[in-house]
Amino acid sequence: MIIEIASLAGFCFGVERAVDSVEKLISENSGKIYTLGKLIHNPTIVSSLEERGVEIIEAADIDRVFSETDASKPCVIVIRAHGVVKDISDKLSEYSKRNPYFKVCDMTCPHVKKIHRIVEKHSGDAQLTLILGNIGHPEVQGICSYVDGEYLVFEKAEDLDYGKMTNKTLLCVSQTTQKLSEWEKSQKNLKKVCTNALIFDTICSVTENRQTEVDALSKRVDLMLVIGGRDSSNTNKLYEISRKNQKNTFFIEGVEDLDAVRITAHTKVGIAAGASTPGSIIKEVKKKMSEKELTTGENFAELLDASFKTLNTGDTVTGTVLSVTDAEVHVDLGAKVTGIITSNDIIDPMVKLSDLYKVGDEVTAVAVRVSDVDGVATLSRRRIEASEKWESIVAAYNEGTILEGKVTEIVRGGAIIVLNSVKVFIPASQSGLAKDADLTELQGKVHKVKIIDINEQRKRAVASIRVVAREERKAAEAEFWATLEKDKKFTGKVKSLTSYGAFVNLGPVDGMVHLTELSWKRIKNPAEVVKVGDTLDVFVIDFDVEKKRISLGHKTEETNPWTLFTNQFAVGDVAPVKIVSMMPFGAFAEVIPGADGLIHISQIADKKIGKPADVLEIGQVVDAKIIDIDEENHKISLSMRALLEAEEEIEVEIVEEAAEEADAE
Repeated sequence: MIIEIASLAGFCFGVERAVDSVEKLISENSGKIYTLGKLIHNPTIVSSLEERGVEIIEAADIDRVFSETDASKPCVIVIRAHGVVKDISDKLSEYSKRNPYFKVCDMTCPHVKKIHRIVEKHSGDAQLTLILGNIGHPEVQGICSYVDGEYLVFEKAEDLDYGKMTNKTLLCVSQTTQKLSEWEKSQKNLKKVCTNALIFDTICSVTENRQTEVDALSKRVDLMLVIGGRDSSNTNKLYEISRKNQKNTFFIEGVEDLDAVRITAHTKVGIAAGASTPGSIIKEVKKKMSEKELTTGENFAELLDASFKTLNTGDTVTGTVLSVTDAEVHVDLGAKVTGIITSNDIIDPMVKLSDLYKVGDEVTAVAVRVSDVDGVATLSRRRIEASEKWESIVAAYNEGTILEGKVTEIVRGGAIIVLNSVKVFIPASQSGLAKDADLTELQGKVHKVKIIDINEQRKRAVASIRVVAREERKAAEAEFWATLEKDKKFTGKVKSLTSYGAFVNLGPVDGMVHLTELSWKRIKNPAEVVKVGDTLDVFVIDFDVEKKRISLGHKTEETNPWTLFTNQFAVGDVAPVKIVSMMPFGAFAEVIPGADGLIHISQIADKKIGKPADVLEIGQVVDAKIIDIDEENHKISLSMRALLEAEEEIEVEIVEEAAEEADAE
């Protein structure tokens, strides 16, 4: 057997730098060491570090660690090569300044840092920032946090709607570990429709060269081994590239996965490894493969003899379709028996075998009954399909894909959701419901989930509704902040009240209407004019994206009581007014809500009075004439006396007319 190892297999510069730094911190006994997330996508290395006291934490744990840190318990928080989102980076920097015993070791890969600088500098000038990558990957999440404005993450060139990007100002970058071919295809398509796109080639050169080397190596060998962690983005890309050229490609994490690899004499084996795979594991795999040749090497006579052996029940076989009818499919298995798949093997009775299989198709199935006498092996695709469906769950876990399925039952501690015919467990803590909520709310409904844990040996998976909801909420918030502008109008519900204002829900986020913006009249508490649950029309006065604060207004010129008053009344008009307060010099009366006028004591009666209360009382409604409007100072002067005098004049006129008529008679 010939074994060829790719020259660029194993640790890249960024990963090696991160691992070496942590090893150095351990040797220097620098205090408690934490890594934000798994340092690298390699279970062997991560387990080794954990055994030596390195603890993995998430962003939510930072405040706790900071509060526990002092001279007796110093610590170092290591930022891995993927980097972190800007808010977390800023928080760590601030905390390290406030406490000398709280140290930060930033191991963000220089190539990733470069992308952060690019999007921070140029995204503000672009109408849209395009990022080729996996939106669930921590590197991509970090890149997104540095974007100023709208952005879109896509995984394949065909995911983009190029028609909507014509003549747009675009900024384009890529996750460092993406497939070069997909990046080149995306650039080519974008340049056809957009002449002013600012494109930066941000795929790491080592990743680029590693992919090119694997593409060539997989074409000249009989079998490929790709070594790396299942959740490693760059290793998955290497596997995809190799698989296109060499179907006999195996994705392994270490020597323990080699039992499933079958080889024959004179096999040419190629070995590639992701950026998170240490050289020691590559050497172990090569050694094991060399030993495997000694125990499984076969000569031509043995191979010839094997070709005539009868299959055993339970064997998984691959063959070529010889003929197809609606009743059965005949398969050449390269053995003494012919394989047959019957119509009974089809789960959906409405589907015909002839719709599923064509002559020449390659089929993998399980032998459920073998008859040497009849020369027939009854085959079943159901077990293989179950395996393939499980692999789709594993792929969704590795790629961070969102799946949809229906919750079929509620069990102890959670619920069961069916994803691609596979039952997956959702813990109560990942249901998205409040603690101690009734999980039966989920039953019978379709939910979006992400696979958050996999047990390959037991073929068990754990899913989360909560993770998807959180990601969708974050995406909605990001879109909201990207499109927010001053004077933008919203209709929202009052969520809560404080002594200084009301918080109004605007969808993904809340904004605050200050006490002074709730009403044109003076109020001491928001509860005087609104209550929780009320619908309120508001507009943006100001906002701070970094602090996630929005100041809202509710008062408009259209609702200004003074505007309403001047539109309705003029000097000389008579209006019914309500007495609201009294002073020694007169009484204040409400003309319309929010607009009060003064009836001076001299204008209350047609005779001299001691005080307003001699004639009037609070709450009384009287007719008054508007005798003056002070536009500049928003003051209204009213008179009851003017109406009384007018009545007297009318009475005098009536008396005089009556007297004249009497004289005439």
